[in-house]
Amino acid sequence: MASIVRLADLGAAPEPPTASASRWRRAFPLLAVAAAALVLAVLILTYQNPAPIGSAGFVTIVQSRLASVGTIALVAVSQAVATVLFHTATSNRILTPSILGFDALYVLTQTALVFVFGTAAAGLEGIPKILAQSALMVLFATLLYGWLFSGPRANLHLLLLVGVVLGLGFGSVSTFMQRLLTPSEFDVLSARLFGSIGKGNTDYLPIAAGIVAAIVIYVWIRRRTYDVVALGRDVAVGLGVNYRREVVTTLVLVAVLVSVSATMVGPMTFYGFLVATLAYQFARGDTHAEILPLAIGIGLVALLGATFILKHVFAAAGLVTVIIEFIGGILFLIVLLRKGMR
Repeated sequence: MASIVRLADLGAAPEPPTASASRWRRAFPLLAVAAAALVLAVLILTYQNPAPIGSAGFVTIVQSRLASVGTIALVAVSQAVATVLFHTATSNRILTPSILGFDALYVLTQTALVFVFGTAAAGLEGIPKILAQSALMVLFATLLYGWLFSGPRANLHLLLLVGVVLGLGFGSVSTFMQRLLTPSEFDVLSARLFGSIGKGNTDYLPIAAGIVAAIVIYVWIRRRTYDVVALGRDVAVGLGVNYRREVVTTLVLVAVLVSVSATMVGPMTFYGFLVATLAYQFARGDTHAEILPLAIGIGLVALLGATFILKHVFAAAGLVTVIIEFIGGILFLIVLLRKGMR
C-alpha cells in the first residue's frame, strides 16, 4: 500500500531531459535575434541623445526617432514574410519577388509621374498618391495571376517567365522615359528611386502597419496550410489542399507586402532573399511557425544594426539600403553558384 501511495504522490513521469533541451535548441535562434533586435532598437532611440534622460527634450528626440524604427520594422516584416511566402508558392528558394516585375513596375510608375508632371512631381505626395501607387501594383499582380492561373494551361513556370518578360519591358520603357528627362527632372526621379530608411512617409505608416499586421495574422493562422503547399503541387492536392487557389492568394499577398515596402523606402531586390536564406540556415525545422518569426527577427537585426553602425560609426546613414542590397546580392550569387555546382 505504501508503494502505491508513493507512486501516486510522484504523479506523472517527469519529461525526458532530451525533449526539454530540444525545445530550447529550437527556440534559441529566435530568442537570440529577438534580444538583439530589442537592444539595437533601444540604442537607435537613445544613443547620443543630448537631452537629459527623462526630460521633455529627451522624450521629444526619442519620439522623432520612433518613425525610423517603425519604418524599419515595417520593411523588415514585409520583406521577410513576402520572400518566405514567395518561396513557398514557387517551391524554389533561389527566386525573389522582384522576378515578377514588382520593382520594375514601381520604377515605371515613378518615372511616368516625373515624365508627365516634371519637377512638379516632387510635390505630388500624400496618402492618395501612395494608396493609388500601391493599388496599381496589387491590381497588376491580381490580374496577372488570375489570368495565368485560369484555364487548362495554368503553370507556375509560365507565370515566372511572363513576370521576367514584363519586368524587362517595364525597365525598357522606364529607361526610355528617363533619357528624355531634363537634369533637374532626373534629380527628382533619382531621389524617389533611391531606397532610404529616412524618407519613409510617417503619415502612411499607420495605414501600412495595419495592412501588414492583417496579412501577418492571416498568414500565421494558415501557417500549417503553407507547410503543405511547400511540399509541392502533387502532395498538396493529394492532401486535399486547393493548390491553385492557395498559390494565387499567396502571390497576391506577396504583391501587397512588396508594394507596401517599396512605397515606404523604395525597391529592395535582395534584402528579402538575404533574411529568408539566413532564416533557413538557422531554423531548426522547416515549418513556417519557425521560419517566419526567425526571418522577421533577422530582418530587424540586419536593418537596425546597419542603420546604427552606418549612422553613428561611419556617418553614412543614407547608405543603409545600399549596403544591405550589396550583401544580399553577394549571398544570392553564392547560393546560386552552390546550387549550380550540385
